[in-house]
Amino acid sequence: MRPSQPPFGRLPEPPSPIADDGDEVHFCRTCAFAGACIAVGYGKPELAALHCLVEHVGPYHGGEFIFRNGDPFRAIYAVRAGTVKTSLIDRDGHEQVLGFYLPGEVIGLNAIYPDQFPCDAVALETSHFCRFSFPAMSALAARMPAVQQQLFRLISKELGTASLLAGDHSADERMAAFLTDLGERYAARGFSGTRFRLSMSRGDIANYLRLAAETVSRVLGRFRSQGLIQIEGRELLLRDPAGLRGIGQGLLAS
Repeated sequence: MRPSQPPFGRLPEPPSPIADDGDEVHFCRTCAFAGACIAVGYGKPELAALHCLVEHVGPYHGGEFIFRNGDPFRAIYAVRAGTVKTSLIDRDGHEQVLGFYLPGEVIGLNAIYPDQFPCDAVALETSHFCRFSFPAMSALAARMPAVQQQLFRLISKELGTASLLAGDHSADERMAAFLTDLGERYAARGFSGTRFRLSMSRGDIANYLRLAAETVSRVLGRFRSQGLIQIEGRELLLRDPAGLRGIGQGLLAS
């Protein structure tokens, strides 16, 4: 059962880093591996070896680094609560936002080669993580096909996300695809897919979408006047998800 949607004007409750820890039988609700493992008959008791690899870390507060570009790669991080952005600073000192990560998603997979983190990961709000030793997880994945296949899926998704903004697309298409993708990712983790908080700033969204911040504000205003969204500060309601998906369909998977 999905959490109930709070009335608009009230922020959705973030997943609790304590209450969502599951028990001896059940996985955390935001576990990045639970769905794939349960699908092939692995429950938490069968995955005791994987559970032993997990170290709960945090809280990291907004603006704090989880890892930095060039740090040695030793572990991947699954977001338990909060939101993270990954970014690079170019040689002129300008930031390039690479992506945003929600509860249940994994950061650090792009560090497998060349064995160091190729970007910064920064908490956008108070965030908690499961940290997995990657050498130990790789050894476990060789013995457990479901874990190995889920790792491959996560790596493939990371590569697909990296190419999401490729090509010549309008500002409306990019913004519609971005909002649709966020909603669908929240829904996949059991949260509301139509009512959520934009934890990232307008500037970060613009940077990620390769747009000017003023353009992002204009597009959001246009979507609001068209009845596609309702937005108050950083709280967002997708009033017409199908309409948004139609605008951004050229950038979205079918």
